[in-house]
Amino acid sequence: MLLLALLLAQTVPAQATTACKAPDASLPVALAGWSTPGDELVTDKAVLLATVDASTLKGLPKSAKPGRATMIEFRIAKAGTYGIALDQPGWIDVLPGAAGGAPLTSVAHGHGPDCSTIRKIVRFELAPGTYRAFASGLAQPKAKLMLVPN
Repeated sequence: MLLLALLLAQTVPAQATTACKAPDASLPVALAGWSTPGDELVTDKAVLLATVDASTLKGLPKSAKPGRATMIEFRIAKAGTYGIALDQPGWIDVLPGAAGGAPLTSVAHGHGPDCSTIRKIVRFELAPGTYRAFASGLAQPKAKLMLVPN
């Protein structure tokens, strides 16, 4: 019992030192728009989308995860590597075009910076055109997403 109390006492200070006093206050330039609300999936604003039961979302790729899901269409003007940032654990798929097509293969996965509310960033090589971003396996009634330039 004493050993357990000592172990717990040692973990409390470590957790306290890792707590963020101001989440999203020191985001890098590429993520600065995360705190700016928007209506579209773009690089300088984040969009807040309602989620639905994944089984009811039309066009959801077969790779999608169960739970809640959302989708948004977006445009790319200049070819490059772009990330899709998400505010919660989940699965991100990007499909080309307004309808049809197979999910693109991601080129990198990562987490958001320390002391941020970004939980995941998945990167894709995108050519100019229209795409659809799907987030699935979500638990929340809303999901925050942002397009992240490389």
